[in-house]
Amino acid sequence: MQNFETHTCKDQMDRLIRIANASAFWGDRPSAAATLLQQVPDLDYITLDYLAEVSLSIMAIQREKNPTLGYAKDFIETIRSLVPFWKKGSKVKIIANAGGLNPFGCAQECAKILKSTGCVHLKIGIVTGDDVLSILLKSPENFHNLETHASIETISPKLVTANAYLGASAIVEALQKGADIVITGRVADPSLTVAPAAFHFGWDLQDYDLLANATIAGHLIECGTQATGGILTDWLDLPASEMIGFPIIEMDQKGHFTLTKPPHTGGIVNLPVIKEQLLYEIGDPGSYLSPDVNVSFLNIQLQEEAPNRVRVSGGKGSPPPTSYKVSATYKNGYRADGLLTIIGRDADKKARKCGTIILERVKQAGYNLQDSLIECIGAGDATLGIIPQGACTECVLKVSAADENREALECFVKEFAPLVTSGPQGTTGYLTGRPKILPVFGYWPCLIDTKDVTPRTQTYAVEQLCTN
Repeated sequence: MQNFETHTCKDQMDRLIRIANASAFWGDRPSAAATLLQQVPDLDYITLDYLAEVSLSIMAIQREKNPTLGYAKDFIETIRSLVPFWKKGSKVKIIANAGGLNPFGCAQECAKILKSTGCVHLKIGIVTGDDVLSILLKSPENFHNLETHASIETISPKLVTANAYLGASAIVEALQKGADIVITGRVADPSLTVAPAAFHFGWDLQDYDLLANATIAGHLIECGTQATGGILTDWLDLPASEMIGFPIIEMDQKGHFTLTKPPHTGGIVNLPVIKEQLLYEIGDPGSYLSPDVNVSFLNIQLQEEAPNRVRVSGGKGSPPPTSYKVSATYKNGYRADGLLTIIGRDADKKARKCGTIILERVKQAGYNLQDSLIECIGAGDATLGIIPQGACTECVLKVSAADENREALECFVKEFAPLVTSGPQGTTGYLTGRPKILPVFGYWPCLIDTKDVTPRTQTYAVEQLCTN
């Protein structure tokens, strides 16, 4: 792998790098990046993560309706919000996987905004190569589900997307080419942080201890405000949660870093928060696999330096696996969920009876739903066996159904409203209308050899993208 040190000046390497995260998922606050820059103007990089496992399926639906779509449209709003900072001389660089299935289309929309607002001096880098759907379709017998070990042949006619989790190297290349905004498709979440650190300090991408510490940093901030108190066990005690700050990493050349947040913001950065987030979705703490490095969390050291400042060090790395993880999705029928609120004596019993009536009516119409579920939220269903159930005088009935046959779901959603007159007293919640029927996408994780995937980087001036 390339050593990027020759392209990085010594003054830059000696300086701490400040990397913030402003988006944990598609739907997070679009204004967060601009707010961060208002609070901490000297940020070097802002990363934004938009792609959960299901996100690309939603983008595929959008792209079917309009070939120019297939990316996180919220990102365009974020770029617009950052224009005033760039016009005032901000050097902040943006790295986001907002490109989804259409990084080029996303870049073009960004370029239109930048041109119309006079920010034509910026460069946009695009990282592609993660789309491996054609490879899976060509040789489906070679790809097996990581959990069930079944061949993807069983669902290949239904495949919608298949994207490999790329690493940091292509993002580093885009930064080397002068990109101010880097737009990717699917990449491993921590790699969004590994890349700017490796570029800034000129790290060799085979120095695995350095990459390990940067991966830990990326892992901690990839979920945004979870690193500043979100979903904390003691969340009720979180100070000023309506003003919760997004996380910031301050990293040195050795990969050691301090996690903090903007001053005068809500939330908290302390040992309990960082410990909980370290363990979030990691699997084996001795072998956290990414496309960049295999990380051991076993020797991590945490030190609370000051209020809202936690120092993190001690990550150890070894060579990454020789395969990329692939997130594939496929069409898997339809689903619908209906809600009704029941109040009064024996509310839970009345709710369960209503749910049974709905499903029985569907059966009487000649449909045997493949999957169905009755839940009484507030009556203890969600905490069954954990919290003792008590008397219930109000609850929300949720009835869910799924089937490959859309007609079965159309019958199902029509059976809620009749309970206006045939159901129990104290039943409300009809004003939202019939439940919506939504497509269901199955998730199929598998592996692909890294040698079969070619990450690609292109960097454009704003004017170039506007003329293509």
